[in-house]
Amino acid sequence: MGAITYDMEIPSSIPADKMFKAFVLDGDTIIPKVLPHAITSVQTLEGDGGVGTIKLTTFGEGSMHKSVKHRIDGLDKENFTYSYTIIEGGALDVFESISYHIKIVASADGGSICKNRSIYQPKGDAQISEEEIKAGKERASGIFKKVEAYILTNPDAY
Repeated sequence: MGAITYDMEIPSSIPADKMFKAFVLDGDTIIPKVLPHAITSVQTLEGDGGVGTIKLTTFGEGSMHKSVKHRIDGLDKENFTYSYTIIEGGALDVFESISYHIKIVASADGGSICKNRSIYQPKGDAQISEEEIKAGKERASGIFKKVEAYILTNPDAY
């Protein structure tokens, strides 16, 4: 079976530069703060935060997976793009690879839109259901909206 790709867009009232800084550049600190039950920590294991950096994300109690390691494949601070690949843990028991590509663009109303593409390369004939895709989109949207709320309640930080 070929790769399974899905795209989603999440609107925000926050300008693209501020949202990128909070969600991507400061996300290792902010996301565990705003979702402590879901993500307990994000640690840099290798690298300086740029392309090639390896990070370990540890999930909260009750999560389906204990942790994942991911590698940063692309980071463009001027064009607000970020891509990474899961390299260990998580759902790699049924997928050869999982990669994510994020681009935050300005919207006409002064806010932004987070464009997210997820690519799952299954092992053998493994499949992902529509329910699993929907749940993944809801989790991603929830994280983004929690970061947005953090910026709105901490405007001086951004």
